[in-house]
Amino acid sequence: MAATMATASTVIGLGTSSLSSPSRISSPKPTSLTSAFLKSPVTARNPLSHASASGGKFTCFERNWLRTDFNVIGFGLIGWLAPSSIPAIGGKSLTGLFFESIGAELSHWPTGPALTSPFWLWMITWHLGLFLCLTFGQIGFKGRTEDYF
Repeated sequence: MAATMATASTVIGLGTSSLSSPSRISSPKPTSLTSAFLKSPVTARNPLSHASASGGKFTCFERNWLRTDFNVIGFGLIGWLAPSSIPAIGGKSLTGLFFESIGAELSHWPTGPALTSPFWLWMITWHLGLFLCLTFGQIGFKGRTEDYF
Protein backbone atom coordinates (compact mmCIF):
# COMPACT_ATOMS: atom_id res chain seq x y z
CA MET A 1 0.00 0.00 0.00
CA ALA A 2 2.80 2.40 0.86
CA ALA A 3 4.55 1.57 -2.38
CA THR A 4 1.48 2.47 -4.49
CA MET A 5 1.10 5.82 -2.76
CA ALA A 6 4.69 6.76 -3.39
CA THR A 7 4.43 6.11 -7.12
CA ALA A 8 1.12 7.90 -7.74
CA SER A 9 1.65 10.69 -10.23
CA THR A 10 -1.60 12.69 -9.99
CA VAL A 11 -2.83 14.80 -7.12
CA ILE A 12 -6.56 14.86 -6.48
CA GLY A 13 -7.99 18.38 -6.77
CA LEU A 14 -5.54 19.66 -9.35
CA GLY A 15 -7.40 18.36 -12.36
CA THR A 16 -5.13 16.92 -15.01
CA SER A 17 -1.90 18.29 -13.63
CA SER A 18 0.58 15.75 -12.48
CA LEU A 19 3.44 15.77 -10.06
CA SER A 20 6.44 13.96 -11.33
CA SER A 21 9.48 13.45 -9.23
CA PRO A 22 11.74 16.34 -10.09
CA SER A 23 14.99 15.37 -11.59
CA ARG A 24 17.55 18.09 -11.22
CA ILE A 25 19.54 16.96 -14.20
CA SER A 26 16.78 16.35 -16.76
CA SER A 27 14.42 19.30 -16.06
CA PRO A 28 15.97 22.63 -15.07
CA LYS A 29 12.54 24.28 -15.43
CA PRO A 30 10.33 24.29 -12.27
CA THR A 31 7.06 22.39 -12.37
CA SER A 32 4.03 24.65 -12.66
CA LEU A 33 0.71 23.56 -11.26
CA THR A 34 -2.56 24.80 -12.71
CA SER A 35 -5.86 24.78 -10.93
CA ALA A 36 -9.23 26.48 -11.05
CA PHE A 37 -8.57 27.63 -7.48
CA LEU A 38 -5.49 29.64 -8.40
CA LYS A 39 -5.77 33.17 -9.75
CA SER A 40 -4.85 33.82 -13.32
CA PRO A 41 -1.57 35.70 -13.88
CA VAL A 42 -3.50 38.25 -15.98
CA THR A 43 -4.70 41.15 -13.86
CA ALA A 44 -8.34 42.04 -14.21
CA ARG A 45 -8.95 45.43 -15.77
CA ASN A 46 -11.96 47.55 -14.92
CA PRO A 47 -13.42 48.95 -18.17
CA LEU A 48 -15.03 51.84 -16.25
CA SER A 49 -11.76 52.99 -14.75
CA HIS A 50 -10.16 56.03 -16.33
CA ALA A 51 -6.76 57.23 -15.22
CA SER A 52 -7.71 60.89 -15.58
CA ALA A 53 -11.13 60.82 -13.93
CA SER A 54 -11.30 61.60 -10.19
CA GLY A 55 -7.83 60.38 -9.37
CA GLY A 56 -8.19 57.12 -11.27
CA LYS A 57 -11.76 56.34 -10.23
CA PHE A 58 -14.73 56.50 -12.57
CA THR A 59 -17.71 58.32 -11.09
CA CYS A 60 -21.14 58.42 -12.64
CA PHE A 61 -22.25 61.46 -10.66
CA GLU A 62 -20.48 64.48 -9.31
CA ARG A 63 -19.59 64.39 -5.62
CA ASN A 64 -21.92 67.31 -4.90
CA TRP A 65 -24.81 65.96 -6.98
CA LEU A 66 -27.47 67.84 -5.01
CA ARG A 67 -25.68 71.18 -5.47
CA THR A 68 -27.66 72.87 -2.71
CA ASP A 69 -28.06 76.59 -2.94
CA PHE A 70 -29.53 78.90 -0.29
CA ASN A 71 -31.09 81.03 -3.01
CA VAL A 72 -33.34 78.13 -3.98
CA ILE A 73 -34.37 77.50 -0.38
CA GLY A 74 -35.09 81.18 0.29
CA PHE A 75 -36.94 81.88 -2.94
CA GLY A 76 -38.77 78.53 -2.74
CA LEU A 77 -40.03 79.26 0.76
CA ILE A 78 -41.14 82.76 -0.20
CA GLY A 79 -42.61 81.37 -3.41
CA TRP A 80 -44.76 78.96 -1.41
CA LEU A 81 -45.67 81.24 1.51
CA ALA A 82 -47.04 83.94 -0.82
CA PRO A 83 -49.69 81.85 -2.62
CA SER A 84 -50.53 79.72 0.43
CA SER A 85 -51.29 82.89 2.41
CA ILE A 86 -54.06 84.03 0.05
CA PRO A 87 -57.44 83.69 1.84
CA ALA A 88 -59.06 81.28 -0.63
CA ILE A 89 -60.56 78.58 1.63
CA GLY A 90 -63.69 80.04 3.22
CA GLY A 91 -61.99 83.39 3.79
CA LYS A 92 -58.93 81.77 5.37
CA SER A 93 -55.55 80.89 3.90
CA LEU A 94 -53.91 77.46 3.84
CA THR A 95 -51.03 78.72 5.99
CA GLY A 96 -53.48 80.27 8.45
CA LEU A 97 -55.52 77.06 8.69
CA PHE A 98 -52.37 74.99 9.17
CA PHE A 99 -51.00 77.23 11.95
CA GLU A 100 -54.45 77.42 13.56
CA SER A 101 -54.66 73.62 13.65
CA ILE A 102 -51.19 73.46 15.21
CA GLY A 103 -52.40 75.76 17.99
CA ALA A 104 -55.55 73.68 18.50
CA GLU A 105 -53.52 70.48 18.78
CA LEU A 106 -51.01 72.04 21.17
CA SER A 107 -53.86 73.04 23.50
CA HIS A 108 -54.15 69.38 24.57
CA TRP A 109 -50.44 68.74 24.23
CA PRO A 110 -49.59 65.41 25.84
CA THR A 111 -52.25 63.82 23.67
CA GLY A 112 -51.48 63.71 19.94
CA PRO A 113 -53.88 64.71 17.17
CA ALA A 114 -56.70 62.31 16.36
CA LEU A 115 -56.87 60.69 12.93
CA THR A 116 -60.04 62.67 12.17
CA SER A 117 -58.39 65.99 13.05
CA PRO A 118 -58.20 68.55 10.20
CA PHE A 119 -54.57 69.10 11.24
CA TRP A 120 -53.46 66.16 9.06
CA LEU A 121 -55.14 67.51 5.93
CA TRP A 122 -53.64 70.99 6.36
CA MET A 123 -50.21 69.63 7.27
CA ILE A 124 -49.99 67.25 4.29
CA THR A 125 -51.35 69.83 1.83
CA TRP A 126 -49.09 72.61 3.07
CA HIS A 127 -45.93 70.48 3.06
CA LEU A 128 -46.70 68.87 -0.29
CA GLY A 129 -46.99 72.33 -1.83
CA LEU A 130 -43.77 73.46 -0.16
CA PHE A 131 -41.77 70.45 -1.34
CA LEU A 132 -43.11 70.75 -4.88
CA CYS A 133 -42.17 74.41 -4.92
CA LEU A 134 -38.66 73.65 -3.64
CA THR A 135 -38.19 70.79 -6.13
CA PHE A 136 -39.29 72.81 -9.15
CA GLY A 137 -37.28 75.76 -7.85
CA GLN A 138 -34.14 73.60 -7.69
CA ILE A 139 -34.74 72.29 -11.20
CA GLY A 140 -35.42 75.74 -12.61
CA PHE A 141 -32.65 77.62 -10.81
CA LYS A 142 -29.92 75.07 -11.46
CA GLY A 143 -31.13 74.43 -14.99
CA ARG A 144 -30.88 78.13 -15.73
CA THR A 145 -27.44 78.59 -14.13
CA GLU A 146 -26.01 75.54 -15.92
CA ASP A 147 -27.55 76.49 -19.30
CA TYR A 148 -29.90 73.51 -19.66
CA PHE A 149 -32.56 75.89 -20.92
